[in-house]
Amino acid sequence: MIRRSIACAATLLVAAAGVLAAPSYADDSAVVPSAPPAEHAPVDAAAVPSPPQTPVQALTTARRVLSGEATPRDPSPTVALRDLWLRRTSLRGDARREATAMLARPTDGTSDPQGFGYTVPSTATCNARLCVHHVATTKDAPPNPGWVDHTLGVMDSVWSSEVDGLGFRAPLSDGLRGGSAHFDVYLKDLGGQFYGYCATESRVRNRTASGFCVLDNDFSASQFPQNTPETNLAVTAAHEFFHAIQYAYDFAEDPWMMESTATWMEERVATDVNDNRQYLPYSQLYTPFIPLDMFSMGSFYQYGNWIFWEHLTNRFGTSFVNKAWNQAGSLRGDGGKYSLQALRKLLRRKGGLTRVYADFAADNLVPSRAYREGLAYPQPKVKRSLTLSKRKRSISFRTRLFHLTSGSYRMAPGRGLAGRRWHLALRVSGPPRRTSPAAVVTIHRVNGNVQHKRVRLDRAGDGRRAVTFNRKKVAAVSITLVNASTRFRCSRRTYLACGGKPLDDKLPIKVTARVVG
Repeated sequence: MIRRSIACAATLLVAAAGVLAAPSYADDSAVVPSAPPAEHAPVDAAAVPSPPQTPVQALTTARRVLSGEATPRDPSPTVALRDLWLRRTSLRGDARREATAMLARPTDGTSDPQGFGYTVPSTATCNARLCVHHVATTKDAPPNPGWVDHTLGVMDSVWSSEVDGLGFRAPLSDGLRGGSAHFDVYLKDLGGQFYGYCATESRVRNRTASGFCVLDNDFSASQFPQNTPETNLAVTAAHEFFHAIQYAYDFAEDPWMMESTATWMEERVATDVNDNRQYLPYSQLYTPFIPLDMFSMGSFYQYGNWIFWEHLTNRFGTSFVNKAWNQAGSLRGDGGKYSLQALRKLLRRKGGLTRVYADFAADNLVPSRAYREGLAYPQPKVKRSLTLSKRKRSISFRTRLFHLTSGSYRMAPGRGLAGRRWHLALRVSGPPRRTSPAAVVTIHRVNGNVQHKRVRLDRAGDGRRAVTFNRKKVAAVSITLVNASTRFRCSRRTYLACGGKPLDDKLPIKVTARVVG
């Protein structure tokens, strides 16, 4: 997969596609900052780019995307190449040769019509399990021989962390491709469009494949002004190598899971760099109205939602992601599930996906408490914030939520509400339980403490909860409304989970808040 930079987004091959819009809400007027999408613009499953349907369409799409002429419905370059790789054997003649050239390694030379091949002979610098391929001249040359050795050392350290340390599978052997059975990494001037990518190459068993990685040859400051070349290499190596690991489980897994877990891996291997914070404005910390499983070529949701896996591993341990990929894997003994099925399976005995996702949504109101580095995260937005008083005692909110999204409202106790007798009575009227609604009340106390209380919903989706609303003790009360539905009709040519169409989007939910005392 391709690791993308927000700073370089204007020059990306995919930049012409624009940002997918976000859901609308009946009573919302607030707009999040200029980078993430506005909350009042519509989106549905039909707006998600559709995978190519035929081998010829796959070739046409890949050609268009890689040449910088992507349309708003085209996938990202990595996904376009993956789709082409999956369909290449059905092509014939010139079309087959063009597809083969697009999917080639840099060492295959100038046959690549997109110009990704080396134009001069290359050299490989290897250790016991990795080879770094490089050239001595042309714009693809690394800045000095020491950079090659440094890259090899970084890649080896990443292998040690992700495979030996965290217990993920090693990338599958490519036989003698690249000159040996070692895993191959190619240094190539990528022009500032992306930091690097890892590509599938040869199917092994079921939906597993060997592959190789291509990294920028120098991460020069002129092309990648964010961070230093050394830190950019460290983060890119952590992210891209994990894609090669994913191909040992299921190369066709849901793309949101592939990218979000790869970005989560950056936090494990290169935590001091903090490069993945650049994607947080696109995460459910800041855009909770965008579905968790959204994959957009024109935006960064699939990168920003690494924070979901951070939340899960904070609660259940780092091995949770390993278990998720085992459930999603395609080999004998694996779970053979798509992303959300894997999560449902793992969370069944941990309260269930609905409860865990609702906790995630509520915790995101207070990132400084929910995450180890949360003090540095962007302050989350609520759908509406207001003050209730002795004179103005009630308010109602109505909204519609897409699957795996949430919306929060914040109410502060105002004038005349000092004293123990004052409470805030909340009544939720939601969709039926089968659609997985949830609601969580968060009490923000004056002393800085935070307390979450779940609203128990009945089969009809209705529930009540009363909490203290004494302004001497309580700074505010928030209620987080959740649509945790994972019901899909799969294989409907979307880039959502299982390529499916969600069954429970735009479900209405209402909350009434009343001061009593």
